[in-house]
Amino acid sequence: MQPVAPEPLFDDDFLDAPRAVAYASSPAPPVVASATWCDRIGVFDLETTGVDVAEDRIVTAHVGVLDAEGGLVRQYTWLADPGVDIPEGATAVHGITTAHARAHGRPSREVVGEIVAALRAIFAEGLPVVAYNAPFDFSMLKYEALRNGLPPILNPSPVIDPLVLDKCVDRYRKGKRTLDAVCAHYEVVLEAAHTAAADAVAAGRVAQVLAQRFADRLPADGASLHTSQIAWARAQAESLTEYFVRIGRIDKDDRLDGSWPIR
Repeated sequence: MQPVAPEPLFDDDFLDAPRAVAYASSPAPPVVASATWCDRIGVFDLETTGVDVAEDRIVTAHVGVLDAEGGLVRQYTWLADPGVDIPEGATAVHGITTAHARAHGRPSREVVGEIVAALRAIFAEGLPVVAYNAPFDFSMLKYEALRNGLPPILNPSPVIDPLVLDKCVDRYRKGKRTLDAVCAHYEVVLEAAHTAAADAVAAGRVAQVLAQRFADRLPADGASLHTSQIAWARAQAESLTEYFVRIGRIDKDDRLDGSWPIR
């Protein structure tokens, strides 16, 4: 089944930017719902000027809704003018230049307000929102809202984070846990990696595959799974901290922040 591509509510001119290959042609994975939370899910992803959630800015964003088969039934896309230069390193990742954002992007305050509103609407429907490495996206959005004088989402719930789930159900698997690598492992197609739309949809489909494959190990409802992930993320951060201390990568007093789904 191919995702439905309804008329976008918000601007998507940024899809003409380099690297932004059309993603909607990717077939949805054959998913049979094994948990109530994955029958219909929201998806959320940001591409930004950098990785500092408190200081960097949103460049592109995607919020959508997938059906039980992974089909995209609702989508909102944004390109913002972040009001600052986009570093070359960030452009190399997502393909958006400062010039393109200034020429085609909308004011940051408008974009941030609409992202917040779209997510609030999905949560209000009782749907979980999938975000890969959720603390990055939700924390970035929080600080952008505060910077623009907008009421932030301070307690997003329920949230589903495929990164946390994958580390929980397959803790000792070797290799990277990037979205690209995890999609390859679970045979989920990811086209145009590092565009917000493609990453959001792929993360949602990974979550649905996990729900099917590990139904006996994951809570069946979104609220319970959300609560479980809080503990799992904390334990994963503690374990990674101990490893980094052991190999000398960080000092023993520099603990990784295991707060989830927002910092």
